Amino acid sequence: MEFGGFTNEDFDVFLIDGLEPRMEALKNTIRPKLEQLGEYFAPGLAALTGDEMFVHVAKHARRTINPPKDTWVAFASNPRGYKMLPHFQIGLWNTHLFVWFAVIYEAPQKEVMAERFIKKAAKIYKEIPKEFSWSLDHTKPDTIKHEQLSKNDLLAQFERLKTIKKAELLCGFTMERDRAIELGSQGLLEQLESVFTTVAPLYKIAQNIK
Repeated sequence: MEFGGFTNEDFDVFLIDGLEPRMEALKNTIRPKLEQLGEYFAPGLAALTGDEMFVHVAKHARRTINPPKDTWVAFASNPRGYKMLPHFQIGLWNTHLFVWFAVIYEAPQKEVMAERFIKKAAKIYKEIPKEFSWSLDHTKPDTIKHEQLSKNDLLAQFERLKTIKKAELLCGFTMERDRAIELGSQGLLEQLESVFTTVAPLYKIAQNIK
């Protein structure tokens, strides 16, 4: 089944009260679309990075009280999990869609990867488009536009990733829900593909792929 784009109903899932009702709606409306996006993008990401990519759709299995405020599909080079590796994500909050390259705090090689980013900081600063965003915490919707950062600001983010145990760093693109809906299936796929192409070099730096 082909990806049909996102709708208001998908984004409104995060307004449903209660863990079970929200999880039920999430499973029925958003998860099938995330699975379709996973199937669609895994081969392209493998070609961009040189690593086989496995699809991980968020299950939110550990939740017992608080319903999820966002959901996503992640792509990583390990079939068993993605949090310990540099990875890619596509997902939704109630307000917007996000597409990220991500290194989160569970990654045991975080310091090594941060050191590689530090060495390439000038190149990264120059090559990331100004309308792209950075995030320092994958559990929060807040982002910083690349155009708001100086080269030293970016370097400080890489240093933070290296020295602070819980530090994270994500780079990519966010779009308001109305824009994501308006783009429709094909427009959104093209936009997401363009973002992945732009952030794939970060993955290669993190993994030390020449």
